[in-house]
Amino acid sequence: MDLLKWLEENWERILPYVLVLLGIAVTVFIALFVKALMRRSLGRRMPKHAYSPLEKLVYYGLIVVGVIYSLKPLGLNLTGLLMAGGVLGIVIGFASQAVVSNLLGGLFIYIERPMKIGDPVEIEGVGGEVLDISVLSTRIRTWDGYVVRLPNSRVFNAHITNYAAIPARRIDFAVSIAYGSDIPAAREAIMGALRSHPLVLENPEPEVYVEELGDSAIVLRVRAWAPTKVWFPVKKELVELVYRTLVERGFEIPFPQMDVHLK
Repeated sequence: MDLLKWLEENWERILPYVLVLLGIAVTVFIALFVKALMRRSLGRRMPKHAYSPLEKLVYYGLIVVGVIYSLKPLGLNLTGLLMAGGVLGIVIGFASQAVVSNLLGGLFIYIERPMKIGDPVEIEGVGGEVLDISVLSTRIRTWDGYVVRLPNSRVFNAHITNYAAIPARRIDFAVSIAYGSDIPAAREAIMGALRSHPLVLENPEPEVYVEELGDSAIVLRVRAWAPTKVWFPVKKELVELVYRTLVERGFEIPFPQMDVHLK
């Protein structure tokens, strides 16, 4: 009874503190809910080193803002502090616009997953193997062995060619034979060479056709498909195999030449 009487007499003084505690409890609940939601949606898609800072930023940001607003019943007006923080945030935002743009670009790359580490890609004319996709940038080891760093904002907005996204890739090269050669026989010899290679796919079927009647030779276009993972080694082997086959069959692969007539 004494406790109830004391509460009735002091309720007006206790109520602000109750509201503060309730506000903090609601804030923590909302922050935990958002944290769990982020882990389900982004935590499985993003690497841990990239996701962890983002989760902490959102979680503690909600806690700080919620606690500040929860202290209002005590008569603490922190609106000025929030406004000052907002102005400071705007200034920092303009100063670090590129950083924020790269951060969002990296986040969208993690969500969309147009590539992964180890994939052979070409981005804005830079071709090579993906070494790392960090929060702010993507690093690529080019075919020459150089390491190129691309900001994520540019990567996300660029045309990305991912050669590992498909199981098979086409091999395409040209070979020349001399004028007067038997074109059907040359085509048959090349097709036989392509089909003899164990890694050349039967479907899609290889093809050989006359692409151009050049100044010094008949140009044949050779096309075949191979598994993406072994595309480059197979291409090297096929070029050499086609050359050997044509030479063994007696076909001449001419040098560029020009006839000059003098009057």
